[in-house]
Amino acid sequence: MCSFVTCSFETRHQGWGSNYKITRLPDYKIHPMPFTDFAGNPETIHRLREMLARDRFPHAVILSGAHGAGKYTLALMLARAMNCLEQPSTNGDGLPDFCGRCSNCTRIAQSADLDARFAEAVEARENLRDSDKKDTRLFVQTHPDVLIIPPDPPQMMIKVDQVRHVIDTIYYRPGEARERVYVFTGSAFMKEAANSLLKVLEEPPDFATIFLLTENAGELLPTIRSRSMTFHLGALAASEVESRLAKLRPEWNPKQRALVARLSEGALGRALSLNLESYIAARSHALIMLKSALGAGDHTNLFKTTETYRSGAEGREKIDNLLRTLYALLEDLMFLQSGAEQLIRNTDILGELKKMSEATDFAWLQHAAEGLGEVERGLRRNLLRSLSLDAFATALERVS
Repeated sequence: MCSFVTCSFETRHQGWGSNYKITRLPDYKIHPMPFTDFAGNPETIHRLREMLARDRFPHAVILSGAHGAGKYTLALMLARAMNCLEQPSTNGDGLPDFCGRCSNCTRIAQSADLDARFAEAVEARENLRDSDKKDTRLFVQTHPDVLIIPPDPPQMMIKVDQVRHVIDTIYYRPGEARERVYVFTGSAFMKEAANSLLKVLEEPPDFATIFLLTENAGELLPTIRSRSMTFHLGALAASEVESRLAKLRPEWNPKQRALVARLSEGALGRALSLNLESYIAARSHALIMLKSALGAGDHTNLFKTTETYRSGAEGREKIDNLLRTLYALLEDLMFLQSGAEQLIRNTDILGELKKMSEATDFAWLQHAAEGLGEVERGLRRNLLRSLSLDAFATALERVS
């Protein structure tokens, strides 16, 4: 029998096996956030609320969009609107909203910080006996009728035991809410898990709703898509992201907000979670490497920089950030080569990029992109990071 680890708002006992552990969440201050505060996609939001008002909401909804587009935020907002005890409407439009104050709203909102809740569930599983960890699955649950199903590490996929638990509970009427809500936060399903989900989608109960969140709806089985209704969350304009950041990140100056707005590619969640200091540090290293390759001169700064990328799990995130930043800079140089300056993301160093662009051409940029691909493949073979980066920069010297 498979066990489950979940983060729960209430300490309760369930018949899910002896290894099931519940963690009490701290009391967070919840700030009401009506639908009118959701960033962008007003037509999609209006359509979803209209279906709620007419009691015609689909039993399965696919929310697609880029990372940080607000899919998880919207799913929780809809879960609160379905189950709010006060059920207010906003702007006089008569469409459902949520109060953010009642017991259902506040408990569902405790799941909003998914990264923190997920980390708590992972930690709870790590505290189990080694013999129990293998067969224990992760969930996040801060309301008894709302279950969050994240991809299960280390494979970071939805596993069949997670879906089976959904099947085991979805046909029971909700105890404290009007609707049971299930939110799958990723679309990477193991084959057996995806096939099991179809059983629920074919004969869903009237009192349950399943949300499937994905960056690309095409990753889901066609049979799952055909039994669901898909809504896509599009990117926001950079100016709108900047305007939101002015209120939410007042510590950033206008140039920083403009940079983050472009780096986020219209996804407000990505903009808010971006570690600007870490990005600037990675970009400074990336610029040293590219300039060294273009200059073909003294390698002192290059070797000092690459030497900081040591082996070990703690350095993996650092080099991943560097590689992403290198790709972003190469794209900006390509935009300059193509005469599409308006597409550049690193606008705060435009002058520097123009000077570099004058020393490059499309062939050099292609070799650079291919070289980064070689670095990534080398990292998967556990090659020394510093040597891989040195080889990347010096190989580009011969091209230039």
